[in-house]
Amino acid sequence: MLTPKPVTIRAVPAPGFIAGCTASMWIESHSPAGRVAFLLIGHAPARRPGETPENIEAGLLGMVDALDLRPPAEHLPDTGSRLVMTGDVITFDYGHPSFTLCLPPTGRAWRSHLADDGPVCVLVGLDPVPPGAGPDAINAYVSRTIATGRVRMGVTRLRKGPYRTS
Repeated sequence: MLTPKPVTIRAVPAPGFIAGCTASMWIESHSPAGRVAFLLIGHAPARRPGETPENIEAGLLGMVDALDLRPPAEHLPDTGSRLVMTGDVITFDYGHPSFTLCLPPTGRAWRSHLADDGPVCVLVGLDPVPPGAGPDAINAYVSRTIATGRVRMGVTRLRKGPYRTS
């Protein structure tokens, strides 16, 4: 008789956790899928009272579960339209019923890609991302976490119409 695998349900992180998250955005024009925008979400190393690498990873995995993200070796799931753009401000619906993540300012090319219904590859990195990491450090981080299986990915787009689907 087979024993069913236990199911782990992780909570979607609240704003206190999200405040420690980092976000980086860029566009690649020469990917196999054509022009794709990228959104990397990570978390700074543990630095606040009560933060540990384990509970930071649990928070990130709560986001991964809410978005149904997958390892890069698997087929990337469509997470639905989770980006909202109001003027130059972009927010990301990461699965919490009441809160969204406000993304840092980005360039016109990224916003135009989003407005033209271009795909955005969402990456949630499970290893710490130092705040203020530049493009070279982010590129190295993405390469390393893909190679070690410490990132989860999916595809999203701009949400049109109501901001909330619930």
